[in-house]
Amino acid sequence: MNFLHPLILVALPLVALPVIIHLINQRRYQTVQWGAMMFLLAANRMSRGYARLRQWLIMAFRMAAIAALLFALSRPLAGGWLGFTAGGRPDTTIILLDRSPSMQQAGTGTGGSKLETGKRQLARALGTLGSNRWVLIESGTNQPRSLESADALLTLPDTGPLSAAADIPGMLAAARDYVRTNKPGRTEIWICSDLRRDDWEVDDGRWRSLRESFLGFPQGVRFHLLAYPRTAPLNVSIRVTGVRRQAAGDGGDADVLVSLSLAREGSEKGQTTVPIQFEIGGARSELTVEMNGPRFTLKDHRIPLERGRRRGWGKVSIPADANPADNDFYFAFDQPAPRRAIVVAEDGQAAQALRLAASIAPDPALKCSAEVVPIDQLTSVEWETVSLLLWQSPLPEGETADLVRSFVERGGRVFFFPPRVPGGAEFLGGRWTAWGNHPQEVTVETWRGDQDLLANTLNGAALPVGQLQVRKWCGLSGDLTPLASLKGGDLLLARATTNAGGPISARPRRRPATRRWRPTVWLST
Repeated sequence: MNFLHPLILVALPLVALPVIIHLINQRRYQTVQWGAMMFLLAANRMSRGYARLRQWLIMAFRMAAIAALLFALSRPLAGGWLGFTAGGRPDTTIILLDRSPSMQQAGTGTGGSKLETGKRQLARALGTLGSNRWVLIESGTNQPRSLESADALLTLPDTGPLSAAADIPGMLAAARDYVRTNKPGRTEIWICSDLRRDDWEVDDGRWRSLRESFLGFPQGVRFHLLAYPRTAPLNVSIRVTGVRRQAAGDGGDADVLVSLSLAREGSEKGQTTVPIQFEIGGARSELTVEMNGPRFTLKDHRIPLERGRRRGWGKVSIPADANPADNDFYFAFDQPAPRRAIVVAEDGQAAQALRLAASIAPDPALKCSAEVVPIDQLTSVEWETVSLLLWQSPLPEGETADLVRSFVERGGRVFFFPPRVPGGAEFLGGRWTAWGNHPQEVTVETWRGDQDLLANTLNGAALPVGQLQVRKWCGLSGDLTPLASLKGGDLLLARATTNAGGPISARPRRRPATRRWRPTVWLST
């Protein structure tokens, strides 16, 4: 049991006040021997036991009344079965509403989407339970806003469907910050979601810090989940995974190469025919594909452009099914922009290696350049033309940190490599700790293959990250998302997600060790 005002419990010795008053009253009377009273005293001795019991009970009730008053003023907070039976209505109810496209799937036997059904059930249930304050955090903005009542969920325009994925850890972080700032009493959090893995980000490093934060609140926070996990076996979704414009000759002709993926929900087997319609500038074309499994990938489908067309937008569509929100996907294309990278390194050899790696273009049509810039000259860099920053030096501080942070907020990406001396600086929630050595090679135990730097190739093949062996690494700590971990739990690769811009990746220096029948590769960063 916790207390919102524990200092009031200092007054608990006042419970002895009835005993003190009783002792004081005892000293007010003097005993006088009087012969006529001897017969009355003899009769009173027969009922003295019952009178003494009654007096002790009266005194105990008086002491209990004072103790109950002090406990009430200190606002005790109870959890578990005691809080359920004696907690009463909550002081604040926070509603986390998932508005992602998957919530637009039609519910079985409900006559509406999962989102509409969830809002109706939330309004009905929360209206019955009652609360002193209502707060909504929806997946579009992740910002808390006050509601007049739970019925407002049915009429607010900000509770409608969205075409963007939800960030459930981010929504919970917003709820945590609200509770920490406003310090409400008993709080309940209701989550309405369909439990999609991409929305919940189960491997995100924020979950651990969120759990510790909510457990540390003195008033306690109770969670309720209104889930719609059922999928539609016949629903197919389409997603564009890559778009690039490619010149088709010297005469100004060009093509758009579109890569996409189809996903079928459920575990249904068999062959499914899916017609895909492409639309660019009013011109339509159609391609029919056969799906034999849960996923289908189309790589670089070529669509001719009008002569002289440099940029534009298009759309891919599939026929309507159980979820209309994932049947269309819009994309844009343009001439490839030159990619410029900046390298900041305290080690000259590492600087040249990073400059060379950043100068190699993944596509011959792209123009990539990289240059090494000292820290004291970063203010003269034209950051609007920079897309990548490679940093192998102590973490930025002061004015330099503000410069890098502004670059990230504009959409730039930064990769940090460990310096010789880690130091105690912190940047965007992460910091280097100390170098670690191991007498034998340490292998990579876990890594993320679904996204980020170590993602699988387009044809689904996994990168051979498990063959990497490490002898020396620099420790990482902070609010980071693990992307790769060594055997034993030490981080090898991590990411810090910011409110705007791209992710910040921090990577310890790694040395692949010699393996039998394999060439030895030494990567100095």
